Amino acid sequence: MPGSADADPERSELLRRGRPARLAWLSLGLLLVAIGFVGIFVPLLPTVDFLILALACFARSSPRLELWLLRHPRFGPALTAWQRHGAIPRHAKWAACLSMTVGYALFCWGARPPLWLALTIAAVLAACALWILRRPTGAPVR
Repeated sequence: MPGSADADPERSELLRRGRPARLAWLSLGLLLVAIGFVGIFVPLLPTVDFLILALACFARSSPRLELWLLRHPRFGPALTAWQRHGAIPRHAKWAACLSMTVGYALFCWGARPPLWLALTIAAVLAACALWILRRPTGAPVR
């Protein structure tokens, strides 16, 4: 029957999840978008990271909002590259590593943590930076 949920498998899957689950995913997605947009104005608060998480929430709750994020003129290309290839643009890699370095330096300068804590945090940030740097930069070459 045209127009039924069975005609659109994506819509059918969303309906099977139930309204409370969809509303929870939608609410979380909207919260993550709000935090991501705050990150535009607050130094060291990532933007695209929160939008990637919001994209996953919208995939489970609102295909329309998922499409809105993917078509966003500023963030859409980075989100699409991540969704399709797990890719992080080169400038974003450098910005992430620089932000982690500056944040770590400010943390050490301001908090004066004990050596064990400073080294633990340095190790975690180094592992994160290594993971980021090892991600593809663009679509795979065929």
